[in-house]
This record gives sequence, structure tokens and C-alpha cells, in this order.
Amino acid sequence: MKNRLVALAVVAAFSLGGPAAWAGKLDQIKKDGLRVCTEPAYMPFEMTDKRGKIIGFDPDLAALMAKELGAAKLDLVSTAWDGIIPALLTNKCDIIMSGMTITDERKEKIDFSNPYMLIGQTVLLRKELGNKVKSYSDLNSPDYKIASKLGTTGEIAAKKHLPKAKYFSYETEAEGVMEVVNGKVDAFVYDAPYNLVANVQRGEGKLIFLDQPFTEEPIGWAIAKGDPDFLKAINDFLAKIKQDTTHQKLLHKWFKNTDWLKDVQ
Repeated sequence: MKNRLVALAVVAAFSLGGPAAWAGKLDQIKKDGLRVCTEPAYMPFEMTDKRGKIIGFDPDLAALMAKELGAAKLDLVSTAWDGIIPALLTNKCDIIMSGMTITDERKEKIDFSNPYMLIGQTVLLRKELGNKVKSYSDLNSPDYKIASKLGTTGEIAAKKHLPKAKYFSYETEAEGVMEVVNGKVDAFVYDAPYNLVANVQRGEGKLIFLDQPFTEEPIGWAIAKGDPDFLKAINDFLAKIKQDTTHQKLLHKWFKNTDWLKDVQ
């Protein structure tokens, strides 16, 4: 299973930048700390371990960012997905670091960093359908019930690419996956990294993972509009860690093995 993570691991995509300019929000962060909104339910980007601590790829990078920005401290603000953009816009946090796909609709409300990952939608399928469904497109029929998480690009992709199927939405990823395991729906449409881990954690032997992504989605961090200095600082940080061996270790830690699963099961 660990080797399969190598094939599905997303590739970081950073753009080069010049020296960072610190002003406005950056001064506040230095004084009061960096507040990061995240929904700790999206493995392996962010999740809660057995001790209640938020861990994952984004939290680790948030710690590096806080250090780079000279932040007084780092606060990870656990935030429900449907309220995460409003939380940013009402200044409950300084940045969203939660595996968020960059979309035109979201860009009307918030500013994104350069993409730091590329992911795609995949399918977790009810095992009994293995002989009938070989590809996501086979699910495009009123005979099938499909699901995803409410308000995500998984929901958008399911409705766009599988309009004939009966669609159901769930508040959390885990709920959607378990509905497939329990036979309530036939398939769960969601991001490749999450589905791979969920299959290992909850569905191995019970589900079939159709691991070929059928969309391409850039992932970025989000800040409120109107702060070019803060946005530049984030992009400069991404450019810097492109060559950082610590960053490469984090990619390996979270996307190329499943050792961390023992801390969240």
C-alpha cells in the first residue's frame, strides 16, 4: 500500500519569487501570531490524532511558515468546511491551509497562493459492483447511488460528470465512505489522496478503489483579498521550500507512506 502512495502522491508546484516584503498583516502576525483555519478531517492534509492534536501535511507546513514569517506563535483554528471562507473573511484567521482547491468561484471571494499541489477526483466503489463498474463513467446511470462531501469539488465533479446517477451529499468524508462500506450508496467520489488513505483505514477488503483521477485540481492556500504583501510573502515561502530538504521529507512522511495512520486510528 505504501508503494501505491508513491504513484498517487501529488506533485508540488511552486513559482519562484523575490525577497519577501513584510507589511500590514505581516506585522500583525509577527506580533500576535499566525492563525490558520483548517478542517481536520481531510487525510493526510489535516486530521486529529488520538490525543486531539491537529496533525498533517498542512499543519507541518504551517509551522514552517510561521517560523519563516517570524510569527509570535501558531494557532490552528479547527473550522467546519462550510464556514471556513466566512471565518477567513470575518478575521477569525489569517489564512486557510486545508487542502482547498483553487476555483474561479472561490477566487471571487478570496486570494489564493500559487498552487502547491495537483490532485484529482477518484472513486471508492462498493465491492459487489466490481464486475460491473470498471471506470467512474460506468456510474453515470440512474441505477447507481453516488455520494461526496457537501460543498466540495467532489460534489461538483460528481454532479458534472455523473449527472444521471442519484446523488447524495454528506457533511463529512468519513460519513460518505462508511455509507459505501455499509451498502447505503454505491460509490464515494472524492480527492485521490483522501480516498487512498480511507481505503486503507476503513475500506480495504470492503471497497474497490478506482484510483485513476478523472479531474485535475490545483490546491492552494487562501487569504483575504487586498493584501498583496501577504500574498507575496506566502508565494516567496513556497518558492523557498521548493528546494528545502525538510519539505521533501514532509511529502514523503504524509504522501508516500501510511505510518502516521497508527496515530489517528
